Order: sequence, then C-alpha cells, then structure tokens
Amino acid sequence: MSVAFRRESDEEHLEPKFELPIPLGPNLVTARGLELLETKVAELEAALPALTDEVERKAHQRDLRYWRTRLATAELKEARADGVVGFGCRVDLVVNGKPRTIELIGHDEADPAVGKLAFTAPLCRAVMGAEVGDVLDFGGKVGAVELVGIGVAENLR
Repeated sequence: MSVAFRRESDEEHLEPKFELPIPLGPNLVTARGLELLETKVAELEAALPALTDEVERKAHQRDLRYWRTRLATAELKEARADGVVGFGCRVDLVVNGKPRTIELIGHDEADPAVGKLAFTAPLCRAVMGAEVGDVLDFGGKVGAVELVGIGVAENLR
C-alpha cells in the first residue's frame, strides 16, 4: 500500500482544541460579578479530581484556565453616581420609540435577554457619558436613543 493512503492514528484527523477567547480590554466587574467568578472557579476546581475521562478532563481544564484568568484579571469597579452613564449604571432608555432598561456590567455577568449588557456592547458604548435628556444617534439612525433615567445597577445596590 502506498504511504499516501496510510495514516498513523485517528488522532491526526481530530479537530484542534483551542483555548476559550478572552474578551479584549479591561476585565471590569461588579461586586456580584466578582462573586460569580470566584464561585465558578471553586466549582470547577472541586469537580476536577472526579473526572476520569481524558477528553472530558482536558475540556474541563481548559474551562478552568479561562475562569482562573478572568478571576486573576478582574478589576472591581464601583458604579458612577454623578448622573452620567458609566459602568455599573442602570439606564432607562427609549430606543426607536420603545422603552428599554439596560445595565452596564462586566462581560462574564452579562445576560442580554434580561437587559444586562457588557459595558463594551454597542448600545452601552453609545450611551456611555450621556445624561438624562440626551438624545443620541445609534445604529445609523439620528436620534434613535433618548435617555430618560439613570440609576445604579441591581448588582451594585
């Protein structure tokens, strides 16, 4: 048989496993976000000794490396309390004529389905530094966002 049709093992044809991507920029977290990171690392560390399957163990170790890195780089940040939108704020908006409330929080605690957005999300970047009454352009539309209220995010109260 020709060498061209022979393979040494099944391992050479498996997809490579990559590290989980770390979001760029600072790792700002609320107090709740820091607690979530600590809990996640503790859970993963506790489960590791019981894993015997090599593939499952490697995937678990990859996850643990990600969460340890996120915990090690976490920067606890207090909410702005000066009436200007910033990290840790809850913001009441009217977006394209529809009311919406968002919280500007860290990446690992974000849940867009309930309005908890990472501070680097496009809508968060658009309202950062704004004040109540400001009308802002967003998504290519002039005056698409109006700020109607600013408070402290639920995570920081």
